[in-house]
Amino acid sequence: MNFKQLIFVSFCLLFFQQTFSQRNYNDYNFLGIQGGITLFDIQTDDLVTQQQTGFTAGFTTRGAFRNDFDLIYGLNFQSSSVGVEGSNFLGTDTQNISYTIQGAQINFLGSYNIVVKHLSVEFGPIFDVNGKMKLDNDKYEDYILSGYSTITAKDIQEISRFNVRLAGGLTAGLEHFRISAQYQYGVTNMLSKLNDRGLENKDFKGNSSTIVVMGVIYF
Repeated sequence: MNFKQLIFVSFCLLFFQQTFSQRNYNDYNFLGIQGGITLFDIQTDDLVTQQQTGFTAGFTTRGAFRNDFDLIYGLNFQSSSVGVEGSNFLGTDTQNISYTIQGAQINFLGSYNIVVKHLSVEFGPIFDVNGKMKLDNDKYEDYILSGYSTITAKDIQEISRFNVRLAGGLTAGLEHFRISAQYQYGVTNMLSKLNDRGLENKDFKGNSSTIVVMGVIYF
């Protein structure tokens, strides 16, 4: 699935949710915009990583489904950052080398209302299409990553471009403005593409771990 396909599928889901809600349960059907910060890390035994801060922004829709349940669809653009430890050739300078991953994601979440329009628990899958894990500063590209003798910072940029995450979180606030806190765990191996590059390690495994805090405005 490429970026254009992701957007097309997302808008189809948004349209379906709008139509479904209006025809069946017409209690409420909100469109919204959202934005916030991300705390991103990679859970792996193959790299020494450090959680870093990024940002996210996008569109969402929430509609009444049945009884105390809502359905939520969204399209978000995300810029995530992570640090990976490495040292220069002589081992005299050790750095948490920063990388940035930019991409888009669609989510399809179920929501259980503890207090309708004010407090709810969300859960469901997220489909993520992203670019490479790009070095923020090329001066560290030849730094050797901790735990290796030949793998450099520039060698690990080509990560998997499509990943699946599972999300769970809490949304609270007013009818038209809420704060959302969510945890996203990557169920796919986002480092699997590195295993085809002939590197010193031929069995990279890593799963994304993301905390997202957002403000949501509904119209």
